[in-house]
Amino acid sequence: MRRLLFIVLCFLGGGLALQAQQTQQTSIEKGTVFTINEPVADQYRYVLFPRKNFIIKRGGIANLKSVYGKEVEVVDYAYTDEGDTRVTLKRTDGRKFFRNFKTVDAYLEDALTAGELTK
Repeated sequence: MRRLLFIVLCFLGGGLALQAQQTQQTSIEKGTVFTINEPVADQYRYVLFPRKNFIIKRGGIANLKSVYGKEVEVVDYAYTDEGDTRVTLKRTDGRKFFRNFKTVDAYLEDALTAGELTK
């Protein structure tokens, strides 16, 4: 009897643990405006800017400080298989990122949690 009770409790506990690990997807609409903040580390993890060598090869200026405080809007979004929301962002002032890139991608929930993006 104890074994049966133990097995049932293990299944219930495991089911609750799996349900708790699911990420909460943020509801998003096209045109939502965010602000890019300074990253906590030395580089961005969840806003997917191109690498510096790629920016330089395309003739741009690889200065990440130029994007601090810039407002961006959501152009497109998609939900990944892992439960994340991947958004495509463009600047609201119409200029390009690093003089060459019209849009950049970001993982929305992670970027908001890390403070790289704010509403």
